[in-house]
Amino acid sequence: MSVRRIAASIGVSPATVSMALQNDPKIPIATRRKVQKAADKIGYRRDAKIAELMSHLRHHRDRRARGCFGVISFYDTPRPWDHSLHLARMFDGMNERADALGYRLDPLWLRAPDMTPRRFRGILDARGIEGLLCFGSPQIDEEFPSELDHFAIVCQGLSVRTPLHRVINHAYADTREVLNQVRQRGYRRPGLVLGHYEDERGEQANLSAYLGWCEHELGTPSPVPVLRLNQIEPKPLLTWFRAHKPDVLIVVHHYHMLPQLSRALQIAGVRVPLDVGIAAVSQILQDTGLAGLEENQRLMGAWAVELLTARIMNRDLGIPAHPRIETVKSRWIDGPSLRAK
Repeated sequence: MSVRRIAASIGVSPATVSMALQNDPKIPIATRRKVQKAADKIGYRRDAKIAELMSHLRHHRDRRARGCFGVISFYDTPRPWDHSLHLARMFDGMNERADALGYRLDPLWLRAPDMTPRRFRGILDARGIEGLLCFGSPQIDEEFPSELDHFAIVCQGLSVRTPLHRVINHAYADTREVLNQVRQRGYRRPGLVLGHYEDERGEQANLSAYLGWCEHELGTPSPVPVLRLNQIEPKPLLTWFRAHKPDVLIVVHHYHMLPQLSRALQIAGVRVPLDVGIAAVSQILQDTGLAGLEENQRLMGAWAVELLTARIMNRDLGIPAHPRIETVKSRWIDGPSLRAK
């Protein structure tokens, strides 16, 4: 009855009022504000139980017609997860969770030849796709096309600058966890080997955690100067190692670089873990022989789907005023590069 009263008072249909009260972007902002003002005037409040039931019914009714999420990225290949174990695990997590929730994933190439954002928007609208899962960009500070600002979007990582809902690995907590692990094994002089790309991509979270932990636990901002490397180059690595004598290396670098680290130490006659321990914080530790923290990509992918599903059900479309960031801690992987506790 309240919906009809609001509709009659401002001269719109009850259906328009219902959609406006759900903040549906199909209703002009001016109309939504007008409806909300009229609703406040008569003291209208939505019944949470009814709203939950209607959302559930709409969700199940619309699954066949609109149960599809677009999967996009700013990579120069249509399916970047086919060429990256890190992204493949994430895509598998997305696929599995989407299937459990009744959705399918439709990979779409944002940077296909002759593709423009306007044309891409038309393709999405024609297919009835409202939700986008974005794998991010190989470049830092990518801007999301403004033409796609009326979709629900969840992004992986921090490479896209545009304020979006996103799921990221908990780089700060991961670094503190790996430092606590090596401390329990008796190491007291940890040295941080930090990749420039990882430092930028993580917004200095690893560095901040390392310096804060050292000051709190060891009483000094850093017992060993931080070594920043684009690549794991033997000469600067060994010069730094011999000058500062860390008893354990905390390596935050791309997983493709990790074998180069082990090889450089082995060639120099540095024995692991007898002369120095190694604990890595990276995307993948499989087949590296290194202990440390490996990202939980499957969980990140699953959480991205859950977050996007919630945005769709709540009609939270467009660029959010208050983006939500879900952080996922990595998993500890034992390996022979550290001595036992």
